[in-house]
Amino acid sequence: VQLQACGGGLGQIGGSLRLSCAASGPTFVSSAMGWFRQPPGKEREFVAAITYNGVTYYADSVKGRFTISRDNAKDTVWLQMNSLKPEDTAVYFCAQGGPEARYYDDEYDMWGQGTLVTVSS
Repeated sequence: VQLQACGGGLGQIGGSLRLSCAASGPTFVSSAMGWFRQPPGKEREFVAAITYNGVTYYADSVKGRFTISRDNAKDTVWLQMNSLKPEDTAVYFCAQGGPEARYYDDEYDMWGQGTLVTVSS
């Protein structure tokens, strides 16, 4: 299994970006997918997760602004990021885990390479 995240770049405060993560391998449909981020100089943190059957979880810091979704036919998960804030600046990672993986990075066993999101005015 490989994960390829893309869609990062420069976003404006209050603007939007959409990240995507394409998986290769036969287990996507039975896996939860998560997004994590690592701000500059800080530890990696949970952002959002979607279980194998579509239940979603969000960090409080992004709730109401970010939306995670998946398409099992395309083996792809997205993170729609709206109302961007400077504190959203980070390297964003997608991850694949067990069917109901949620908040903790040790629930995920496959990680993408990360894509940088920079939010500024």
